[in-house]
Amino acid sequence: MCSSFSLSARPCTGPDNGKFLHSKSLVTRARAEVIAAPKRSSQRAFPRLLKHGIPHTDLQVNEIVERQSQANSLSKQDICRKPEFHPAFLEEAYERCRNICAEYAKTFYLGTRLMTEERQKATWAIYVWCRRTDELVDGPNAVLMSTSVLDRWEERLLDIFDGRPYDMLDAALTDTISKFPLDIKPFRDMIEGMRMDTRKFRYDNFQELYLYCYYVAGTVGLMSVPVMGIAAESEASAQSIYNAALYLGIGNQLTNILRDVGEDALRGRVYLPQDELAQFGLCDQDVFARKVTYGWREFMKEQITRARFYFNLAEEGASKLEKASRWPVWSSLLVYQKILDAIEDNDYDNFTKRAYVGRTKKLLTLPLAYTKAQSMSSLILQ
Repeated sequence: MCSSFSLSARPCTGPDNGKFLHSKSLVTRARAEVIAAPKRSSQRAFPRLLKHGIPHTDLQVNEIVERQSQANSLSKQDICRKPEFHPAFLEEAYERCRNICAEYAKTFYLGTRLMTEERQKATWAIYVWCRRTDELVDGPNAVLMSTSVLDRWEERLLDIFDGRPYDMLDAALTDTISKFPLDIKPFRDMIEGMRMDTRKFRYDNFQELYLYCYYVAGTVGLMSVPVMGIAAESEASAQSIYNAALYLGIGNQLTNILRDVGEDALRGRVYLPQDELAQFGLCDQDVFARKVTYGWREFMKEQITRARFYFNLAEEGASKLEKASRWPVWSSLLVYQKILDAIEDNDYDNFTKRAYVGRTKKLLTLPLAYTKAQSMSSLILQ
């Protein structure tokens, strides 16, 4: 393992207000900066990792929430430029989106079937756009990726929002935008995340990684809330529900990163905070060596704890959405947590073993997700 072992820590800020954490967190941090001398064991006492990322104010999430919460304002402001699609054309466009969602997001797709027809179609359209965006970097033609390709994709996005779709799948999203108050910023932010993937292969700390997770996954939550809808009987603020949706995306992406460590290493990519690797006596060479050690297991335990922390934050919002929209969200949340369970079951070997949730386990998750979806229980944010 690498000889470097750094315990330097920076002040941690909360996710919403940018203020220093309370004294209890300071005590925790202080304890994390001390390595207890082993009494009868050569094993190190490893530090607890910081959980919070960068403040949402820095991401301008508040502005997105404000614009999307103004019902119909976005969809009506340019109504004169809304294209008139033939009903048969739109039906086929949404059917294609449905087929793609059913093929590549089976569990989530099953959940969408409980939504109203209009919300189903909108969810499929958003999913397809996000998938196509992701495939620009990770798809079969990723070798042809360049900054100019993403620039053209962003210009195409502007056309979609301006009522000038390029193809049938774009048309489905254009129609969705005309029906729901979707803001363009989360879509543009996702494209920015793809740009990061073309030029950045290391992350110095969790704050940097959090920003990446926001761009490529947290944005999906922000796009989805206007379509999913907030329950009329919910007393929670719109901001708190949007935050929870963002946290679900963060948790999902952190889980993806932990699941794919081995595959990413083969491409020379390490989506892990460099300073935290160093805290556990690890570095890139240990990742590329693909060997599970005591230090790696302890490092992974802390990374999994952090991912679960964000899933816990997400649960509050999942319970405050419109009742018919909760099932797919809970399904995604529970299935992704099982991926973390699978990493643990593999003894933290995410180098040579891929953690996955089999079809049977996914199907067994659906009744529990459905039960949770029927409840408006107020879960405590942790």
